[in-house]
Amino acid sequence: MAETLEDFDYELPHELIAQTPIKQRDTSRLLVLDHRTGELTDRHFYDILDELHPGDAVVLNNSRVMPARLYGVKPATGGHVEVLLLHNVEGDVWETLMKPAKRLRVGTTVSFGDGQLTATITAERADGVRLIDFHYDGIFMEILERLGETPLPPYIKAKLADPDRYQTIYAKENGSAAAPTAGLHWTQDLLDQVVAKGVKLVYVTLHVGLGTFRPVEAANIEDHKMHSEFYQLDAQAAQTLNDVRAHGGRIVATGTTSIRTLETIGTKFHGRLQADAGWTDIFIKPGYHWQVVDAFITNFHLPKSTLVMLVAAFTGRDQILNAYQHAIDQRYRFFSFGDAMFIK
Repeated sequence: MAETLEDFDYELPHELIAQTPIKQRDTSRLLVLDHRTGELTDRHFYDILDELHPGDAVVLNNSRVMPARLYGVKPATGGHVEVLLLHNVEGDVWETLMKPAKRLRVGTTVSFGDGQLTATITAERADGVRLIDFHYDGIFMEILERLGETPLPPYIKAKLADPDRYQTIYAKENGSAAAPTAGLHWTQDLLDQVVAKGVKLVYVTLHVGLGTFRPVEAANIEDHKMHSEFYQLDAQAAQTLNDVRAHGGRIVATGTTSIRTLETIGTKFHGRLQADAGWTDIFIKPGYHWQVVDAFITNFHLPKSTLVMLVAAFTGRDQILNAYQHAIDQRYRFFSFGDAMFIK
């Protein structure tokens, strides 16, 4: 019998939803789950060194969060508008989410920063996404850095004093509307120790987009449609990962975004990795046949989300919900700024 949305629900005390990042990233707690035995071990993230073996590869998503939230006004009425940039379609045209949606129709113009930047709505899709065409003088990304804010998930109410706390330390490629948050636990010192142990570091890119902000609404999860996100893996990274596998090492993904990138390419090329770029709407859920990833680091995910379904595809639904209950009982911090799991 196919799982339903309710099969991936769990009750979480509100006080366990982390509102602020941990001051020292690598001191966050780490729940280690051996999915073969079901054994759970309470550790700290810096203990990840004990879980990695010489010859393994740790895969990291180097996408950088854009200051993708803009606040503007409609010059015609003075009404306030909030815009979340999702994806650059071409030129100055972007896919966006906008509020208040019902009052924003095709042809509406919005002004940001007292006219430093303006935009016109050019299309409205059935899923609520609006295409807008920007107008400005200068360099768009420089203007965005001045006027935009780092978009935080809606369950985080506190404003960040330092927006870089919502970036991984290795963030490089601009393009995400949300952070690949499993990577927030890494420090440079800890990554240096990983390399010193004989573990390879490999970088992929997946720009986190609309799917992060959309709940699953279909009662039968088979009916849920994932939104596409851009990914990229270069030839050198692919060769390194293939060599690691050929010599018996494990591919250890940091976060669900790295998992989706690797499994998309592995599925496309029958289990082998090679240089590739494109758009993926892969939906990894129970019953999925894993191609590439042997173990992974992940945060604790929202109830009924595609991310908890992805993790359940590796462990089984009952095992992951049991692990989540253990985390709740032990007062782990949940979601983007929360603690971590290592699943092997």
